[in-house]
Amino acid sequence: MSELAVRLAEDRKLRDAALEVFSADLRFIKQDLHARSVGKRITDRIGESALEVVDEAVDYAEANRGYVAAALAAVVLWFTRAPLLNGLARIFGLDDEGEEQDGDKARSDHD
Repeated sequence: MSELAVRLAEDRKLRDAALEVFSADLRFIKQDLHARSVGKRITDRIGESALEVVDEAVDYAEANRGYVAAALAAVVLWFTRAPLLNGLARIFGLDDEGEEQDGDKARSDHD
């Protein structure tokens, strides 16, 4: 046999071995997908990721209670700013333009 024929035979053996490995991997993947669908895998992965994020958030909150409390207070004050400012305006007798209301002018003449 010539050197070229020997090399061709070795290359064919390598090709056949690689094809066997690929076919075995493909069979394994098909069996694995049959056992658990892609949708189920995605759902499981998202669920695991969400739990990891929640665990990290809880750890952060436990380690930084003061910062978390300040942030929550800021959020509550932000959402309640309009009623709070309106209440303060009523308490101090200011109208919408920031001018103090005159007690006589605010009342109607028919009271």
